[in-house]
Amino acid sequence: MSQSSSVVTRFAPSPTGFLHIGGARTALFNYLYARHTGGQFLLRIEDTDRARSTPAAIEAIIDGLQWLGLAWDGEITYQFARAARHAEVALDLLAKGQAYYCYCTPDELTAMREKAKAEGRPPRYDGTWRDRDPKTAPAGIKPVVRFKAPQQGEQVIADLVQGEVRVANDQLDDMVLLRSDGTPTYMLSVVVDDHDMGITHIIRGDDHLTNAFRQRQLYQASGWDVPAFAHIPLIHGPDGAKLSKRHGALGIEAYRDMGYLPAALRNYLLRLGWGHGDAEIISDAEAVQWFDIVNVGRNPARLDFAKLASVNAHYLREASDEELVRQVVPRIERALARPVSEAAAIRLARGMASLKPRAKTLIELAEAAQVYVAERPIRPDADAEKLLSGAGRANLEALAPTLRELPDWNQTALEAAVRAFAEAAQPPMKLGQVAQPLRAAITGTKVSPPIFEVMEILGREESLARLAECLTADM
Repeated sequence: MSQSSSVVTRFAPSPTGFLHIGGARTALFNYLYARHTGGQFLLRIEDTDRARSTPAAIEAIIDGLQWLGLAWDGEITYQFARAARHAEVALDLLAKGQAYYCYCTPDELTAMREKAKAEGRPPRYDGTWRDRDPKTAPAGIKPVVRFKAPQQGEQVIADLVQGEVRVANDQLDDMVLLRSDGTPTYMLSVVVDDHDMGITHIIRGDDHLTNAFRQRQLYQASGWDVPAFAHIPLIHGPDGAKLSKRHGALGIEAYRDMGYLPAALRNYLLRLGWGHGDAEIISDAEAVQWFDIVNVGRNPARLDFAKLASVNAHYLREASDEELVRQVVPRIERALARPVSEAAAIRLARGMASLKPRAKTLIELAEAAQVYVAERPIRPDADAEKLLSGAGRANLEALAPTLRELPDWNQTALEAAVRAFAEAAQPPMKLGQVAQPLRAAITGTKVSPPIFEVMEILGREESLARLAECLTADM
């Protein structure tokens, strides 16, 4: 599509729960299309369900979008606050003869649905009050206001993702615009808000496709321009079934807690249903330059945590050491229930370049980083204790003087000294017979970054102190 400053998209979540992964992708596509076309990306909170909409859910949605890096333009629109405007439009349609009062009781509507079901017809409202005189209404019944939908012709939508879709008008019944208490329905509120906000492109999940036909009728009845529609396929689980909690249909905050970076999640979500050649890693600038809604596929995308982890690992490798220290220190502090000292944070910064290529998430990175922030005395785990028993301990006691007298404290010198010690032993030992117990003593585990690298980063004083405490501790 040609560049235009007239494009206005919106993300319009209902705050009845968290910002889930599908909603995040919808927000991303709206954001990118607006940025790609030089337009605006707006945020509307559809909080008309007062029983289920909560301040906590609204806050979670806003926090999720901010963490994901999707900045909207202008102020947030809250749908409930505009209820009077929505009702005004319904009453205007009523005055123009394009809506009417319906006095059907709940029991009558139930009987209507049951009759249609028994006759094998869809359970639609049958138009009982469409042309009846309100003067014949029974006393004491508060009416709803229904839209007088066109019964001839059809609704045709040139959907930017789905292609041309159509439905006959006689397949759509007269929907309720205002409930009996005067409150507007979702269908009315959405159309009025999208019109008043100047929305030109409605990009949303294809579970809303059937709503688009009714909404198009409302636009036409009100004499308003109909926005372009783009209904994107939903995200499915790895097994191809509709995404559910068992697949990981979690809130965005859960992905943050699982240790994914915002840039990685943006990249991953972008590639769920959209692509640019064979490009897998796509920068924000490239995403804005390349993204066009018409290139979104029609088939559902599948959530793949292995792929997400792979993308996240790339972004971890690319992130600055300083940024990753900032990200993992709070996680470490929560895990240890104590602050990380300045000296430990400095050691962690020195070791980050080696740690980050080995991690796929911030959780893994935080776990690996504990080798540099652990406080003495280091408490060996069960596997480390095995390495420190018997010959392993004796070898370290014999090695300790060599390490204390070592003139240069770097990984090359450390490895050379330990290798020479092992080879000079009677009988000669393999390097691992000394290096593995050394790792256990210094780190408290049998798995860590290369032990000589760890010792260089920890420094002479810290390394020798850890070793000495290990050798004097009761095993």
